[in-house]
Amino acid sequence: MTTAPPSGSASASVPAPDPAPSPSRPRPPARPRLRVVALATAVSVTALLVLVAVGAVLHEPLLIPPLAASMALVAGAPDLPLSQPRSVVGGQLFSALTGFAVLAVAGPGIWGAAVAGGLALGVMMLARTPHSPAAATAVIVALQEPPFLPFLALLALAALLLVAVGVVGARASGRAYPTYWF
Repeated sequence: MTTAPPSGSASASVPAPDPAPSPSRPRPPARPRLRVVALATAVSVTALLVLVAVGAVLHEPLLIPPLAASMALVAGAPDLPLSQPRSVVGGQLFSALTGFAVLAVAGPGIWGAAVAGGLALGVMMLARTPHSPAAATAVIVALQEPPFLPFLALLALAALLLVAVGVVGARASGRAYPTYWF
């Protein structure tokens, strides 16, 4: 209920407040320049080929799907915390260890793989090494039951190679990577 101002009194007209602006919808990121896309793609392809070449020399596969996703982050989004060396290397190793822990308790299988992938997130968060592709590494470990020490050593080597190629590629393209190491 509104009341009218008393008669004879001067009433100042107060404008009604503007309605709250409608929240704007998030927009997709701007299209990167062709040069940036070409360099990021070249760095990513180079890094993955390095993994294949080193794996061929060692007679051990270094390229596993989560590492391709890791390189996509390093080359395509080098500023993100997920892309930093601490997260790439640490996230992969902590997730693999999580997969091995679940494997020790549950044995290999799809149920344990699901638990390992989910637990890997918590482990990475506690270790401050967030790296989403690494959750898939925990799943691979829990499904395939690789040998512990050789798998960890090869995974560490592969993750370090990705970071190294990312650093070289960033320097060659004038981009800053990493924004921090540890």
